[in-house]
Amino acid sequence: MGVSRETSHPAAAEGVFGERLPTMSAYVGLLADQGVLRGLIGPREVPRLWDRHILNCGVMARDLVSGATVADIGSGAGLPGLVWAIARPDVDVTLIEPLLRRTTFLSEVVEDLDLSNVTVFRGRADEAPGQYDVVTSRAVAGLDKLVRWSLPLVRPGGTMWAIKGSSAQREIDEALSTIRAAGGTNPRVKSYGEDVVETPTTMVMIDKVG
Repeated sequence: MGVSRETSHPAAAEGVFGERLPTMSAYVGLLADQGVLRGLIGPREVPRLWDRHILNCGVMARDLVSGATVADIGSGAGLPGLVWAIARPDVDVTLIEPLLRRTTFLSEVVEDLDLSNVTVFRGRADEAPGQYDVVTSRAVAGLDKLVRWSLPLVRPGGTMWAIKGSSAQREIDEALSTIRAAGGTNPRVKSYGEDVVETPTTMVMIDKVG
């Protein structure tokens, strides 16, 4: 499927994705087409897919450890899970999503782009099997809820990575008791992409007690 002018990649994408850029561009094309038709992406988001979604999710992918296992809770259209899986074929990504129309789209993208490092799991976080080195999410819920959903899936010594907004530190402060009760430690805020995207990506990171 060709990528329309609206979804042509910005120059910054070359530095972030390198040789994986053609595959990422194909994913953006699918988002702009089937993602919109199936109601996973709003039509107004199409011109902003690269800056607001793909680069926003991709700027931290380089910090994933090679060979890491990653779970993306409430993956939706694959943000950030598919972005990370495409950018980092050396990590294994499980996309956790309860809605059938979304898991159908995710499975089709995985097949179309031949992503051998991705598993699509239809269900809630508390139904997902196993534990992971990194459990991530984006625009799913407040941190208090995310901690209760995510930390049980983080292996001891692993880390929860939650993409958040400007209220990240306040959410940490309000969720401290939940974090501790769930076995979390060292909650912190890290910013990514200051030299890549207009609005840097804010990440809340919480370690799981080993």
